[in-house]
Order: sequence, then C-alpha cells, then structure tokens
Amino acid sequence: MNNGSPGPTPGFLVWRLANKWRVAVDRAVAPLGLTHAQYSLVASLHGMQRAGERPSQRRLAEHTGLEALYVSKLARALESAGLVERARDPRDPRAMQLALTEKGQDVTRQAIAVVQELHQRLLEPLGGPDAPRTRTLTDELTNLLEAPLAPSVPNDPTPQGTTP
Repeated sequence: MNNGSPGPTPGFLVWRLANKWRVAVDRAVAPLGLTHAQYSLVASLHGMQRAGERPSQRRLAEHTGLEALYVSKLARALESAGLVERARDPRDPRAMQLALTEKGQDVTRQAIAVVQELHQRLLEPLGGPDAPRTRTLTDELTNLLEAPLAPSVPNDPTPQGTTP
C-alpha cells in the first residue's frame, strides 16, 4: 500500500496552469492598460464584431465564461478608458450592447498580437500552437469544458433510516 502522495490531480494542474497563464497574460497586456480579464472581454468583442455581431453584456458573459455581473463591471471600466461603448439594446431596454471604440479596436489589435506571441512561447513545450500535441490538448480541454457538471447532492441532515 502506498502511503505517499499520489501526485497532483488533474484539477489541481489545470488550476495551476490557468493561474500561470493568467499571470503571463496580465503581465503581457499591462503596458496596454489592460488586465487579463479585460483582454478576454475586448478580444472576444473584437472577434464578435468582426463576425457582424454587437453582443449584449449577457451574450459576452456566456461567450467568455465570466459572470454577467463581472462583465458589467469590466465593461464600465473599459468604457471609462474609452475602449468600449455601451448602449441600450433597442430590442430589449434592459440589455446593454457593447462595441469597441476606434481606440478600443487599436488597443485590442495590439493586445491580440502580444498575446499570440506569448501563446507561441507558452505552447513551445508541446511543439507550438499548430502542433498535433497542442491540438490534442485543445480537444481534451474542450471536452472537459463542454461536459455538464454533475448535479450536486445536498447534504441530508436526516439520520439514515428515519423520515422527517
């Protein structure tokens, strides 16, 4: 029987890697006045705008995986910095639509170039962004992200064998 540690779990490794990448992106985009979370928002918004979409804050939250309240906070900060415009959706006055300003487009293009170069370096151990190992990792991570979470089981305070 092995009494030693079985080693790190996949969850722990994913968490550590996510933190490592977040810090790396934070450092890379800081000279452009962005944080990693802000970069995620403007880069996603950039791609969506190029596809002809003017997403709502909620749609952008769904796309990025960030909480809607956090996206709202980030959008307000980016609006204050002159990078994003927020406007009421004419179809739903409760919703806010987002768009990059001209300045926001310029900063985002610069940030995307910086992050693409960073990703090239970060993925070098796998052979680079287009390497088979990177594609396999991407496929596996996508499978994990798309898998539904099992429903949580509430703690049942009722002792076994009794009914409330």
